[in-house]
Amino acid sequence: MIELTGVGKRYGDAWVVRQVSMSIAKGELIAVLGESGSGKTTLVRMINRLIDPDEGAVKIDGRDVRGVDPVALRRTIGYVIQQVGLLPHLTVGDNVAMVPRLLQWTPEATRTRVDELLALVGLPAATYRDRYPDQLSGGQRQRVGVARAVAARPRILLLDEPLGALDPITRVALQDELRRIHRELELTSILVTHDMVEALVLADRIAVMLRGELRQLATPAELVANPADDYVAQLVAMARRQGEQLRELGGAA
Repeated sequence: MIELTGVGKRYGDAWVVRQVSMSIAKGELIAVLGESGSGKTTLVRMINRLIDPDEGAVKIDGRDVRGVDPVALRRTIGYVIQQVGLLPHLTVGDNVAMVPRLLQWTPEATRTRVDELLALVGLPAATYRDRYPDQLSGGQRQRVGVARAVAARPRILLLDEPLGALDPITRVALQDELRRIHRELELTSILVTHDMVEALVLADRIAVMLRGELRQLATPAELVANPADDYVAQLVAMARRQGEQLRELGGAA
């Protein structure tokens, strides 16, 4: 469904993404994993044409995205970022309804969709529809952001470190919710993260980035069993060590 072929992006003389190729099948959840500056956000932003590649091509269903109007393209791709970006002067319901209204859905269809999605993300419409973003917790705002991103029934969902600013308990709860929503709505999803454990838990496959290069693309099991290089091996070792520390604490108790 999504195909990247030799994709590269530079700013000035510096390449931030270099010769990245991968195919993402319909219904997959891919985690793009890497440290700050690895090029993972730039890679995702090229899929919905927030920026265009300087080399290579991004195709969706065989069509180069550069041949599609960028505004029309973005209305068919859900996009969730860490800062959420809810409009503070609009209610929760109006924030979720933004894209359906732009697409000229009927008021009845829009309201029905808003109520369905608020229920899906665990925020019953009767309680939350008429609240404003500043009346919500960080986790609740992020749930509204997810509902808004999928309101117009996109097939693709891009998640750019959506949980990075949340407390650990809320983060784990929303990890489960994101995976459930991905499956229930039959989405093709790309999750940008710097958290190896999050990638291992959520993703069907993990794309490890370093300094703009794709170092390995594999299932979690393959990545753990056969890291492609020392960098990937270090990430795996760190995740294993975290698990061992938890087991040690449990044994001490």
